Amino acid sequence: MRLLECKIDGEFTLTRDIIHDIPHYAILSHTWGADTEEVTFKDLTDGIGKDKTGYSKIQFCGEQARRDGLQYFWVDTCCIDKSNNTELAEAINSMFRWYQEAARCYVYLSDVSTLKRNASDTSTKCIWESAFRASKWFTRGWTLQELLAPRSVEFFSREGNRLGDKGTLEQQIHEITGIPAIALREYLLSQFDVDERFLWAKNRQTTRGEDKVYSLFGIFDVQMPLLYGEGEVKAFQRLWEAIDKPLKEQRLVLSRLRFADNATFDSHDEEHNPRCYRGTRVELLRHIEAWAGDLRSECVFWLNGMAGTGKSTISRTIAQTFNNKGDLGASFFFKRGEGDRGDAGMFIETIVTQLVQKLPSLAPHVQKAIEADPGISRKALKLQFDTLVLQPLRKMQKDPQKSSRVVIVIDALDECEREEDIGVIIRLLPQVQYTTPVQLKFFLTSRPELPIRLGFEDVSGAYEGLALHQIPESIIKEDIFTFLEHDLATIRHDYNRSVQPNRQLPADWPGQRNVQLLVDMAIPLFIFAATVCRFIRDRRCGRPNEQLAKVLKYQTKSQASKLDATYLPVLNQLLFGLTALEKRSIVEGFQQVVGSIVILASPLSATSLDRLLGVNEGTVESRIDLLHSVLSIPSRPDHPIRLFHLSFRDFLIDSEKREINPFWVEERQAHQRMAERCIRLIFSSLKQDLCSLEDPSTLVTDVASSRVDQYISPEVQYACLYWVQHLQRSGSQVHDGEEAHQFLQAHLVHWLEALGWMGKTSEGIQAILSLEAHIPVTKSPNLHAFIYDAKRFALYNRSVIEQAPLQLYCSALIFAPEKSIIRETFEKYIPTWIERKPRVQAHWSAALQTLEGHTGEVRSVAFSPDGTRVVSGSWDAT
Repeated sequence: MRLLECKIDGEFTLTRDIIHDIPHYAILSHTWGADTEEVTFKDLTDGIGKDKTGYSKIQFCGEQARRDGLQYFWVDTCCIDKSNNTELAEAINSMFRWYQEAARCYVYLSDVSTLKRNASDTSTKCIWESAFRASKWFTRGWTLQELLAPRSVEFFSREGNRLGDKGTLEQQIHEITGIPAIALREYLLSQFDVDERFLWAKNRQTTRGEDKVYSLFGIFDVQMPLLYGEGEVKAFQRLWEAIDKPLKEQRLVLSRLRFADNATFDSHDEEHNPRCYRGTRVELLRHIEAWAGDLRSECVFWLNGMAGTGKSTISRTIAQTFNNKGDLGASFFFKRGEGDRGDAGMFIETIVTQLVQKLPSLAPHVQKAIEADPGISRKALKLQFDTLVLQPLRKMQKDPQKSSRVVIVIDALDECEREEDIGVIIRLLPQVQYTTPVQLKFFLTSRPELPIRLGFEDVSGAYEGLALHQIPESIIKEDIFTFLEHDLATIRHDYNRSVQPNRQLPADWPGQRNVQLLVDMAIPLFIFAATVCRFIRDRRCGRPNEQLAKVLKYQTKSQASKLDATYLPVLNQLLFGLTALEKRSIVEGFQQVVGSIVILASPLSATSLDRLLGVNEGTVESRIDLLHSVLSIPSRPDHPIRLFHLSFRDFLIDSEKREINPFWVEERQAHQRMAERCIRLIFSSLKQDLCSLEDPSTLVTDVASSRVDQYISPEVQYACLYWVQHLQRSGSQVHDGEEAHQFLQAHLVHWLEALGWMGKTSEGIQAILSLEAHIPVTKSPNLHAFIYDAKRFALYNRSVIEQAPLQLYCSALIFAPEKSIIRETFEKYIPTWIERKPRVQAHWSAALQTLEGHTGEVRSVAFSPDGTRVVSGSWDAT
């Protein structure tokens, strides 16, 4: 890249071609005049051209850059030697990046003037705005990327007067170009589909037909050789092929990767969760951004803090910030009780899915990895990470034209369901340091719990850490004060707009003293401030001033009781003014409904909970109606209910609060009740051919998910997936003849069929394995024998269940050993049209399962010392 350098005497000179350590520079965007009037590279090297009309634009750019403290600037007319075809091709392929990396982009509008036509004109803006809207600059092909690529785009009239920037003129630019405002703000163009981006360029013109295509290279992130003379049509065909090839590879890879719904920072579930208020967490956010931008810093940043200190809010803010900059590679927000969001088994594939979307050139390498090992998604996390992340990244070619920094945000790692997985993830992340052409940086948050601390001790020196309690209390106080002051003012404003003047709150409500009292109660828990504001805002419970008074009664200095002060005002209002008998009834209803909500493995709607709990329709909604400050309750009863924060669950199940919290939930009992409700629901719901398909050859891929949801309701799907998990967490053992045993004897194959249609066969097999370990052999010999046989049956027929669940009845059962328990129990479901059944062995063989994956001969096998792992090696290099 060749720049112009401003000299002390006001002149400027061309630099040499700079490849590395490019200084900060400004860049000019303009419309070209006649070729004879633009200053060229040759003019500058020959020391001529000052008499040309275009020289004034170069002078303008240099003077403006100097005013902005920039020594260097770039102008396309004279910084490219267009007589050198190689240099021209490289410049056109690099142009988008050059504009993107410029510190300032100055748009010089030669057809827009700020001079008043006559003395009576009073508004300067009305003079130039119509000319601005009609400017030729908005019709040219090359100026599209010059508008979208830079972070800072400033517009100037032909007199050099500043008109505004891309932000202040956003609405006008949107109206002129039809480009969405978000594209003008965030400039991460890959989030817009190909057709929409082509639409932005549809009516733009270029002098040469091919340039109409070449000017779009950066918009679509492609590089192509220049073939002037090929014509616009052929150039467009080549561009489309260059765009479509990686998209096809990307789509193929994405179709083969699993993805945890709602785990990303910008998912619907996270949409309404807060980001940091403007003016809060300033130093912390700056520190994290500096870490991410430092090539020499460690690749992992661990931010830890106790529950409720605002870690997830910071994570969302960091993710949004880097997403806006185009540097976010992926995010995963762990959340216990949210299904796949608590499952480490979904973590790596979800991250890789996003990385492939961020880095399309990664797709073919991931595709080859999956083809070499189709079962990689079910393998150990370490192997997944190496196969799907490390090796593909190492095979990528480093693109010098693109930023090599990619930030991955991992929130609430402590909410990963299995403690063993937490340590594995922590040990895996530092492996990317200095080993891949793309620099991955992991920003990770968690509570400082033992498994996390032990994990980071294992990678000592390979991460940067910061504890929120290390931040000076004065800064936290100031941030919480800012949040409360803003939110309470909004509450006052909204309330006063909705009531008669005689009921309105005073203009200074709640007053500085009360805000300060709330700050003192909150320190250091941001969740206290957020919950209190939701409680005060909730009109179902009383006027804001009355709600505030209830909160202030719980002033305390004890950290242990700060959660009491957060949640007891919300809960105790449920009992206000009731008799002892009425209170008992309310508490029992609370424990039945809310006690179930807080131990759910995945959120359910009020409608589904009514059915799962076996209560009358509307019961759940009525019992949580006053809990909007602690539960995210959607307006529609068929949308899932969620906890605002996991600390509410912690508060309710804390055994130390049993005596002081009348709403205390005995966790094991809650799981036991939920397991019983799940079993009863699926006992009454499951049957053969659950989706009424009739044709036993029907493939899972041929059945729309909407049909599965129609025939298998959300609560039945939940019960199918999690009844075993609830049994385990209840701590109770399962015995012969109990409900679980009866259910399996009646519906095992129907349950496996349902899991097949749901795409959850692996989870079902894991549930059977877990259940087997949960049964006392000596006390429950019949159930244990049944489960052992069920395990053999499910493992042997795994691919059948996954691909065509109805084949359970006309294939899996027929080929099961003649004397097997499952064959004898469910033989009645074999279709009557099968008149001659094949001869099969009487009992299961020693082979539990056939492991597939190698394409060549297996030459070596080794077992782990504890007997839980086996590894094989083949001539096919896998």
